[in-house]
Amino acid sequence: MRSLSRRGFLGSAIAGAVAPTIIPSAAFGRKQAAPSARVCAAIVGLGSRGFNLIDDFLRQADAQFVAVCDVDALHYRDLPSGKGPAYGRDAAKSRIEKYYAQKKASRDFRGLKVFSDYRELCALAELDAVIVATPDHWHVLCALEALRQGKDVYCEKPLTHTFHEGRVLCREAAKRQAVFQVGSQQRSWEGFRHVVRLVRNGVLGKVRRVEVGLPPGYDRPMGDTTVRVPPEHLDYNFWCGPSEELPYMRARHHRWWRGHRAYGGGVLMDWIGHHNDIAHWGLGMDTSGPTRVEAVGWEFPPTDVYNTPMRYEIRCEYAGGITSSISSQNAMGTRFVGDDGWIHVARGRKGGATITASHARWTSLDFDPGPISVYESPGHARNFLDCCKSRQPCVAPPEVAHRSITPGHLAYVSQALGRALLWDAEREQVLHDEDAQRLLMRQQYRPPWRLDA
Repeated sequence: MRSLSRRGFLGSAIAGAVAPTIIPSAAFGRKQAAPSARVCAAIVGLGSRGFNLIDDFLRQADAQFVAVCDVDALHYRDLPSGKGPAYGRDAAKSRIEKYYAQKKASRDFRGLKVFSDYRELCALAELDAVIVATPDHWHVLCALEALRQGKDVYCEKPLTHTFHEGRVLCREAAKRQAVFQVGSQQRSWEGFRHVVRLVRNGVLGKVRRVEVGLPPGYDRPMGDTTVRVPPEHLDYNFWCGPSEELPYMRARHHRWWRGHRAYGGGVLMDWIGHHNDIAHWGLGMDTSGPTRVEAVGWEFPPTDVYNTPMRYEIRCEYAGGITSSISSQNAMGTRFVGDDGWIHVARGRKGGATITASHARWTSLDFDPGPISVYESPGHARNFLDCCKSRQPCVAPPEVAHRSITPGHLAYVSQALGRALLWDAEREQVLHDEDAQRLLMRQQYRPPWRLDA
């Protein structure tokens, strides 16, 4: 994939006289690499979530940041300038360089390259992996560029902004035989894994119903709606990229961009890749999906700043008579209901999972549900790095992530047309409804951006 130059190899060997030798993963190409191999990583998208991922990967001794990228040099998310934590290119550079300066094991750090164009970052020869933490409308273009440049990818959820993008991205990842992790990190949490094992082992009996609870959407503008000239430190045209360039306002930019369909799918699509992902995992539907999807009772905010629902429900039917409700009215998390009882799992206030059940003994992580096991990940960032070396699939690969958010894509079509959709999950087609299929596959990129299938 990328070769290690003679000078670079000798430099690493000399450095090994004073520090442990960590061989860059690039030296091993696409073959399995030694556990000591260093994965040279870069990140695109330096907002709050991007900084969370920077911290996650900095804690991994065999990961080395070599570059960062964002179209904004310095911002404070939804807060006024100078208030709260700083984000953007300048802040990310400072954070990473300060961390390495304090770590003796990082004495071979050669500095950080800073970009405003993700294409220049992806072209770096020394780069092994690209982390994508941009707004949703940029996920696919950044990930595709990284894949086509021979890099492995960690991409935040939801994997895609549109359904068609998901099909294109999954094909490309498979074609390149890339290691690809999607940021549905609950798959790496022990409590969620425990609940999935309970369901898979039949402890609940036959599962009849799943209730997926997501947060409500924005019911009012979440910031200043004054239309302004974009700040000088932000390339707003590039930020909008393949999507419509709406008038710039703080209520629709950092943090709140997902309220408009131009840039995201609302809170619905922000969270469906977490809790519905667990639903599919438990039901054994990772590479399948529902047979029927219907949007029910959607309510939209009384403002033209956003056009995503503030209250919503998606009703799904699956093979075997299983039904599901994905709704802002359900309790947050995932609840499986079977003939012999129920179990509910959600995020805890201090991290980890909170489990409740009809039988208290099921909630104990020491309870043995049976012989059926599921993928055990030691942590999402750790799992990704391990797989970069072993070339094995990650716990949250793109096909699985694409399938877990497909009910959300279908629901937007159902809501627009005012009718339920019959879904062929194997062929990924709406049945007997050409208008719905056409709307589902619609892809409108703003020139000069385009999606090459």
